[in-house]
Amino acid sequence: MQESRVPFGINGLDEMIMGGMLPGSANLLEGAPGTGKTTLAMQFIYNGITRFNEPGLIITFEEFPQQYYRDALQFGWDFKKLEEEGTLKVIFSDPQTALEELSKVDGRFVTLIEEMGVKRVIVDSTTHLEALALDPIELREIERKFINALKREGVTSILLRENDNLLGQVAQVTSKIPFIVDSYMLLRYVEIDSCIEKAICVLKMRGSDHQKDIRCFRITPHGIEVEEKFAGREGIMSGTARATPQDAFVNVFGKKK
Repeated sequence: MQESRVPFGINGLDEMIMGGMLPGSANLLEGAPGTGKTTLAMQFIYNGITRFNEPGLIITFEEFPQQYYRDALQFGWDFKKLEEEGTLKVIFSDPQTALEELSKVDGRFVTLIEEMGVKRVIVDSTTHLEALALDPIELREIERKFINALKREGVTSILLRENDNLLGQVAQVTSKIPFIVDSYMLLRYVEIDSCIEKAICVLKMRGSDHQKDIRCFRITPHGIEVEEKFAGREGIMSGTARATPQDAFVNVFGKKK
């Protein structure tokens, strides 16, 4: 019997995660500004509603719903219409309120999830949870409590997290969310031949295998498209890719006849 999955509805990405994420899992999506975190999350929600009949909830600590409506329309996704139809809800909140409302069995968010039959949730972004505690141990408990509250409701969630490093190594932060979540996806900028490309990779997927490729992706007028893995390149995760020794040799001397 094939294990059920929660797909993004993006062919290349779903291939990387063996058809989709596990139902009821909490999944971290991290990237630098402009890498496409919010776009990918919106696409997850939109495809869930329109293609898989799975209502969605977006909890945002950064943007008002109107901004989401405007951003989504750039890709032809009418979020306002979906809200009017009762299949989507976009809520602007703050981390403390969201934590309290998710923790209570009769909280506003919990009631909304149950009444709408929400299956997919976006939190934008968990970086703001770090303001709730200075102590790393206390912060980890807050993050665990927040994530467990989502998992208790049986929803599949995408948790966005910011990374200030545009290129190079991942910044060191006090958050332990990567250890708590079920899967961890990273969006990166990559310099190739003096051009900036975008890369996506899956660093972790608890309870499931996943492809280890680092793939190129593009933000198109219709949303994100994930392409093939970077061929003939190494050092992708460093931010500055270079040709492999074999390809460098071919570039200089040509193919062997």
